[in-house]
Amino acid sequence: MRRQVLLFASVLSFSAVFGQVSYSVPEEMAKGSLVGNVAQDLGLDVKRLRSGNGRVYSGDSGDYVELHTERGVLLVKERMDREALCGDTTPCALHFQIVLENPMEFYSVTVEILDINDNAPTFEKAEIKFTISESVAVGAKFDLERAADLDVGMNTLQTYVLKPSDNFLLKLQNHADGTKNVEMVLQKPLDREKNEFISLVLTAVDGGEPQMSGTMQILITVLDANDNAPVFTQPIYKATVTEDSVKGTVVTAVSASDADQGLNSKITYSITNTMDEVRQIFEVNEESGEVRLIGRLDYERKRHFQINVRARDNGGLTDSCKVMVDVVDINDNEPVIKIMSKSAVISESADTNTVVTMINIQDPDAGENGKVQCFINDDIPFLLKLTTNNFYNLVTESELDRERASEFNITVTCSDEGVPSLSSSVTLTLQISDVNDNAPVFERSSYEAYIVENNTPGLSIFTVKATDADWNQNARVSYILEDSSVNGVPVSSYVSVSADSGVIHAVRSFDYEQIKDFQFRIKAQDGGSPPLSSNVTVKMLIQDQNDNPPQVLYPVQTGGSVVAEMVPRSADVGYLVTKVVAVDVDSGQNAWLSYKLQKATDRALFEVGSQNGEIRTIRQVTDKDAVKQRLTVIVEDNGQPSRSATVIVNVAVADSFPEVLSEFTDFPHDKEYNDNLTFYLVLALAVVSFLFITCLVVIISVKIYRWRQSRILYHSNLPVIPYYPPRYSDTLGTGTLPHVYNYEVCRTTDSRKSDNKFGGAGGQNVLIMDPSSTGTMQRIQSEKSILDEPDSPLEQKPPNNDWRFTQGQRPGPSGPHMPYGTHIRWTPKNGTRATGGPEVAMGTGPWPQPPTEAEQLQALMAAANVSEATATLGPGTMGLSTRYSPQFTLQHVPDYRQNVYIPGSTATLTSNPQQQQATAQQATQQALPPPQASAQAEPPKAAQTPASKKKSTKKEKK
Repeated sequence: MRRQVLLFASVLSFSAVFGQVSYSVPEEMAKGSLVGNVAQDLGLDVKRLRSGNGRVYSGDSGDYVELHTERGVLLVKERMDREALCGDTTPCALHFQIVLENPMEFYSVTVEILDINDNAPTFEKAEIKFTISESVAVGAKFDLERAADLDVGMNTLQTYVLKPSDNFLLKLQNHADGTKNVEMVLQKPLDREKNEFISLVLTAVDGGEPQMSGTMQILITVLDANDNAPVFTQPIYKATVTEDSVKGTVVTAVSASDADQGLNSKITYSITNTMDEVRQIFEVNEESGEVRLIGRLDYERKRHFQINVRARDNGGLTDSCKVMVDVVDINDNEPVIKIMSKSAVISESADTNTVVTMINIQDPDAGENGKVQCFINDDIPFLLKLTTNNFYNLVTESELDRERASEFNITVTCSDEGVPSLSSSVTLTLQISDVNDNAPVFERSSYEAYIVENNTPGLSIFTVKATDADWNQNARVSYILEDSSVNGVPVSSYVSVSADSGVIHAVRSFDYEQIKDFQFRIKAQDGGSPPLSSNVTVKMLIQDQNDNPPQVLYPVQTGGSVVAEMVPRSADVGYLVTKVVAVDVDSGQNAWLSYKLQKATDRALFEVGSQNGEIRTIRQVTDKDAVKQRLTVIVEDNGQPSRSATVIVNVAVADSFPEVLSEFTDFPHDKEYNDNLTFYLVLALAVVSFLFITCLVVIISVKIYRWRQSRILYHSNLPVIPYYPPRYSDTLGTGTLPHVYNYEVCRTTDSRKSDNKFGGAGGQNVLIMDPSSTGTMQRIQSEKSILDEPDSPLEQKPPNNDWRFTQGQRPGPSGPHMPYGTHIRWTPKNGTRATGGPEVAMGTGPWPQPPTEAEQLQALMAAANVSEATATLGPGTMGLSTRYSPQFTLQHVPDYRQNVYIPGSTATLTSNPQQQQATAQQATQQALPPPQASAQAEPPKAAQTPASKKKSTKKEKK
């Protein structure tokens, strides 16, 4: 393959590099074949081809060549057929440009397509027929059809060969245009009688390698006498026609004459052009010889035509001529605007004279019709500059601002200089890309937001809005809460702001009474790089809500004491009993208070001032009015909805305090307190029931175990030694309990209202025992008040001799009277008592040492064999009397009994010395082991106590 390279370059004025390179390649090269190393030939770096997005711009031409940017070479993209591209035009070349961007450059490339011998000569007809008279003289010429060869140069048609050559020989005439006229010349007279039909073969041969050829058969019929051939008036005719001529236009007329007469002188005309488009555009009248236009002319496609016309008489004699037709150009093509390269987007920060688009203008017309001038619309910051012939650059003329104009529609208009002038235009849309040159701007210089107190955390309060004149990411505004503090607390613990929407949310529930307003700053920041920001101050105002009920300052309501107002029976109408004083921490109308009398023992006696809360009498007090008056006053604010508080005012209608004391000893407690008390009582009852059942099961199990052990020991020969626990075995008055305690216990449903009191000393010794206690109690002087804690004594502590109080220390009516005054305050039974010091709660007396297991076993054996006691419990109750009464007075004297039952034992203790001695002796005798003879006899039964009677009844039922 032969390749020729021509390279030259020139530097243009507008800093645009222009270069040109030429290559020669044969036609019919396979796809991907190398055309040339354009990077090396133009002196370009391969990296520049890649970064500049190098590509081939071919205009209207087909894409036969492509640029391989990785290697910097031109490759065959499509098969190139020189005959299809150029026909008989030589040289045949492709013209295109290589366009680069960033910065924009282009280079011109010419690829010449060399012909190869790929087409054989061909005849339009496979055979032709001649009718020749035998009288034709030797030397007569017969025009033959020429063969056509699409190749050019040495590969085209070179010569003809006629065989056989007995009667005819071949004569070739060369024309100035390189074509050959083929004539068959008679060299030997014809003799119809010898050979009426003659067959010849005409062969056309080209000059290529390998040589190629084409054939046509000639059939000759020999006739008689026609010895004169037609003759044209001139061998060459010339004519001109405009390219816009309509069909049927007469271009010219040819004429021929024949010296013969009759039928031999009649001439017919025909066009002998083969293998071209002449027959599709022109025709000749067979009789008149007029050449007419039957097709459409296009100066830009073909400017000259050669028409070969033949004249033939009836004898078969012919003559030929040429008609040369020139096509005249008219301005029928408007300029064609080709965009070689363009930028759809340009930054608003682009410099002046930045190339935006490269344009190529083409006008196929010739002369003045092909001269083109281009311009763009006004009032835009762009300029159209001519770089080379028919090449323009669209560049920036001034600075760009996307915020003023984000898009430009640039109309490029090109017009030629023909008459009339033709023009065309194209509109380019150019987007201006954004640069972060604008900071966000808030809609207001400052904001005020309001929120009602007691809001739900997370509540949306207010929305701040900022806009950014930039676009896309540069205009994406984010909201940030700037760091600050409110009363030493970070503002972020009060409010938060949504980064995307600017919505301000409450982080906590606000309280108007704690904080009424505060300020903070919010920063709006865009998403540009670097980001721009602005800030604004937001003042948050807390609005008051009626969330606080009125608070009663007077009279003071306490759980442990009762306040009563005294009204003398001599009080007149309008007598000021007392004044209810209340405040509301809310503000505004939420703090306006009004007073109403909700309930009263006697509504006709008292009224309450609605504005000042003064309680006054509305009539004269009489002797019939009850001493104890209970007024319920409701204090209500003016909020929506309103809130209220209730206060109970106790009024004593009396002239002296003794009348008051008997009436105000028991006021019912609040319902809420009673409800809570009921719950705790039910809970305590359930716990006590569970513990009782558990203890009962344990006691029964222990009793059964002890009974089995006693049965085993009874049948054995072991001696039984009676065991008396210390401080409990002496019943004759010589132990630790020489005296008697008399108790009066007043119990109510509320354990905190219980009182324990000691009565006078008894004449007998009484021992009081509890299964869960191990201590003893000593005698105390008459009518001494002690501290009893009924809610906690799960284990009784031993009392102390210091459990004494003076008469003046006794609370309630038993103590000295308080001096008379307007108000009386005392402590009811549920009030807190004064204690006598630490020794009261924790006893200091000695405790018995716990017995060993052997001593416990001996005591069990002795208890199982004790006989019935001499005295039993009489009618009544135990020495510890429990009463359930709502009130307590000193007149209630308990009914004490002399005998005490010891739980868990079959023995009964008594205060009678004789009975105690008899009982001890009987127990000692029964504790001795029985004789051997009566070993199988059952032991004597112990005296039945109320507990033993119940057990016996259960055994009998079983």
